Amino acid sequence: MTERLVECFYTLSSPWMYFAGPRLRAIAARHGARVLLRPYDFQEVVPRTGGIPLRTRPRPRQDYHALELDRWARHLGMPLVPKPRHYPPADQRPAGRMVMAAEARGLDAQALSHAILRALWVEERDIADPAVRAAIGDALGMDGAALVAAEESPAIHADWAANNAAAAARGVFGSPTFFLGDLWLWGQDRLFFLEKALAGEAVQTP
Repeated sequence: MTERLVECFYTLSSPWMYFAGPRLRAIAARHGARVLLRPYDFQEVVPRTGGIPLRTRPRPRQDYHALELDRWARHLGMPLVPKPRHYPPADQRPAGRMVMAAEARGLDAQALSHAILRALWVEERDIADPAVRAAIGDALGMDGAALVAAEESPAIHADWAANNAAAAARGVFGSPTFFLGDLWLWGQDRLFFLEKALAGEAVQTP
């Protein structure tokens, strides 16, 4: 059987990916699919694809964003601090590359990704701090310091550039964005379409 690959483009500061992570993992496991996490640079990509950073949106849209965060946190039963102390992080890009380094080493990158997002959105930790990231990795039984060091390796930077180029070429304008072959889905609230597609049901594609 041909492996079914779910590509997930997102940022390590996205509360929506925090909400999506456990369900994405469960959906993929139920249907024997593989998830490839593809963190990307939101600030580099979205000006070219039509995305609008939260802090530059008009106040009504920012207020609705806060309402939706609370609504989804309650719906999913997942804790979330609406305005965590270190959001937005000074730089979320190294955290993305840390996840990529874990994936490249065959480690549980999904667990690391969710732990970083939880650290930001629940525990109010500063994920821009390398020591914090290393501690998160250590808590999962990984070598956190080695993963932090690998964030700046040429191989990971090359993969990071490839993620950014792919995100821009495929029109990614938000986080998270999922691809399953020709199926393109933006947002954690559309994961049910991913499950339908993996179950063999028809879902409209471009």
